Amino acid sequence: MQDADKGQADSLDGQGLKIGIVQARFNTSITNALATACRGELTRLGVHGDDITQVFVPGALEIPLALQALADRGGYDALIALGCIIRGETYHFELVANESAAGVTRVGLDYRLPIANVILTTENLEQALARQTEKGVDAARVVIEMCRLIEQIGRVA
Repeated sequence: MQDADKGQADSLDGQGLKIGIVQARFNTSITNALATACRGELTRLGVHGDDITQVFVPGALEIPLALQALADRGGYDALIALGCIIRGETYHFELVANESAAGVTRVGLDYRLPIANVILTTENLEQALARQTEKGVDAARVVIEMCRLIEQIGRVA
């Protein structure tokens, strides 16, 4: 196994991690599928079910505030944002997509906390359906890898 591959394999051990998930209810069929895939992968990678907290918000614009509240509460190694924004006929899509993404990023940087931003932004429902499982799994893998990377950087510093 090459060093790069070994590093990634080592980083996908979720044992002992505490993860918070914020899920938007808007486009529930998509966000439920994202959450199911995400929780399944977290568990498969060793995160205990009792170490996963999941909260729900109305839509993507409310996700950053809920992430911030979880970060303020403390005790989480990483957070995950799950939502789905499907383009409509108005400029509202761009506003919601841009502002929710900026808010998620800001919370992660302000709290120095890994956050997987899996707020899907798609042109249509078919694109969202095609991504719902894969991106849910990706969210779990991203936060575990980033948690382990941050730990590793802390040990080196």
